[in-house]
Amino acid sequence: MDSGEWQVARRRKGAARREKPASTIQQHSPHAADSHRDKERIKDAMNELRGEDFWLEWKELLKSCLSACAFGSSEDGGGVVSETQLDCVCYGLGSFSTCVSARYQLAMLLMLLDTLQIPVGRCCVYDPVFSVSECETLRDLGLSVLTENEEGKRAVSRPTLFYLMHCGKALYNNLLWKNWSPQTLPKVIVIGNSFHGIQERILQRELQRDYSFLSDVIPACEETILPCSQRFFDVFNDTAIIRFPAESIQRLPECTWTQPQEPQYQHCQDLEIIQKERRS
Repeated sequence: MDSGEWQVARRRKGAARREKPASTIQQHSPHAADSHRDKERIKDAMNELRGEDFWLEWKELLKSCLSACAFGSSEDGGGVVSETQLDCVCYGLGSFSTCVSARYQLAMLLMLLDTLQIPVGRCCVYDPVFSVSECETLRDLGLSVLTENEEGKRAVSRPTLFYLMHCGKALYNNLLWKNWSPQTLPKVIVIGNSFHGIQERILQRELQRDYSFLSDVIPACEETILPCSQRFFDVFNDTAIIRFPAESIQRLPECTWTQPQEPQYQHCQDLEIIQKERRS
């Protein structure tokens, strides 16, 4: 792996369905993935998902959540978000040419973009495991493929949907740190692991020590759990729409926003992302 790349690492014993199931991972072909074949498989996956009842629930829940989002500072009064205002960022998707779970997650991403009327060109994707062929496929689909490891540290200036399926705690924590202000956090919407579920699976002292931004924001975030069928349980379970309503964020103590220092993770022995190389 190049020094500037990262990926979500698999958790060890006690992990809660973050990993792509081993049974869905195929052996790598000695030949480059065929882009046409991948696009046909993605199309088939989209057709399968459209036939699932939970997809209809996803659409309604997401539209309902977005219609309730208000953006802007308390001074300007904010406003109700329109789907066409949204940008989108997807990290940690996985190798969709070799992993069935990643392929369904990509198919779902494309369906959400279409439903929310977000132009595919306004959706940025990144994962260091993407092959050259997969990057070409993503570009052919109209998506913007990032070339740098952001480690989730992307500042937003406009309402942005982050599609972070089965990503690690450090990625969420980095995203929160980069947008850590009562004015900016309400512009962030996450589709990913339930924050409350993360809180239940880790000791509180470790969550506060290693992932303080995640720990501090949980009392103010609003989650809507997204359902899934048993067939797609390994692909979409424990997934939630996570929002940071301005009125809830503003109720946090003022000291919450004092000098937020960049996370370092010195005490994390099993960090779930690979950090880019730091040059001296």
